[in-house]
Amino acid sequence: MAKKLSIGTWAYAFGPYQNNPVPFDTVVRRLGELGFDGVEIGAFKPHIHPEDYPMDCDRARVRNLIKVNGLEVSGLAADFWFAPGPGTDDAQKNDMYVKLFKKNLQLALDLGAPSIRADTNSPPDGPKGVDRKVAWKRIADLWRTCAGLAEEHGVKLVWEFEPGFFLNKPSEVAGLAQEINHPNFSVLFDTCHAYMCAVVGARQPGAKETLKGGVAEFARLLKGKIGHLHVIDSDGTLHGNETSTHRPFGEGKINFNEALDAIIKEAGYKGDWFTIDLCFWPEAWDVTEKAQKFLAPYLARY
Repeated sequence: MAKKLSIGTWAYAFGPYQNNPVPFDTVVRRLGELGFDGVEIGAFKPHIHPEDYPMDCDRARVRNLIKVNGLEVSGLAADFWFAPGPGTDDAQKNDMYVKLFKKNLQLALDLGAPSIRADTNSPPDGPKGVDRKVAWKRIADLWRTCAGLAEEHGVKLVWEFEPGFFLNKPSEVAGLAQEINHPNFSVLFDTCHAYMCAVVGARQPGAKETLKGGVAEFARLLKGKIGHLHVIDSDGTLHGNETSTHRPFGEGKINFNEALDAIIKEAGYKGDWFTIDLCFWPEAWDVTEKAQKFLAPYLARY
C-alpha cells in the first residue's frame, strides 16, 4: 500500500501569507480537488486555533469539511509558541506546559489527528538563565509525561527539531530521543531541517557538528525513532537567519532517492504519511500541485 500525502496548512498562513492568509476551508477544498489524501492542521490563528473552535459543534464542522472533501488528518501542529518553552523556568510553574499540552491534545482528538507536534521553543543557546543540562532534563521529563498522556488516547507525540531551536545537533536529537525512551514519543523528521542541521550545521552553539553522510546518515542515527515525516527541499540557507528555508522540490540540494531510502528502509519509518512543508515559502499556494507531482513516484515506491 502506498504512503499517503498531506500538506501543512501553516504554509498558507505564516510569513508572506500572514497579512493575507488563505482561508482554511479554501485550503481543504483545493487539496481535495488535487487528490491529496490528507491535510496537516496548523492549530494557529487564523486557522484552527483551540480558542477559536472551543465547542465540539465548532470542531465537528471542521471534521465534516475535511471528510466531505475526501481527506484525512495526518497530524496537528499545536501552537506552543506563545507560551514558554518546556525547558524554561516558567513552563514548570503550576503545570503550565502540561495544561497547555492537554488543551491541544483535546483538539487533536476532536479533529481525528493521529499525532501532535511539539518543539523546544527556545533559541539554540537554550532557555535564558537555565543551564543546558537542566533544560535538557526538564524537556525530557515533560515530554515523557505528555507522551504518556497522549498514549492513553492513541495520539503520538512527535518532536520537530530545527536549527532555530534548542538542541539542533544530530547527536542531541538522537540523545534526547533515547533518554525520553517512551514508546509514544518519536522524532518528526523534516528533510529540510535535517539538511541544515546535519550538512550545514546552522546556528549550532559551540563547535559545529555535521555528518559526512548528510540527511541519510542523520536518518540512520535515528533508527527506530522517526514517527512522522515532513518532506521538502533545502538550498542550504536560513529563512530570516532563523530557521530553514523550505524550498520547493528540485530547487535545492537534497538527494531524495538517497534520503527517503535511508528514512524508510534503513531508519525504519513506518508512518503512513508524507507531509509537504512549504512553511514561509512566498509562493506556497502556487507550487502546491507541483510538489504533489514531484512526490507521486516516491509515494508509489514506498
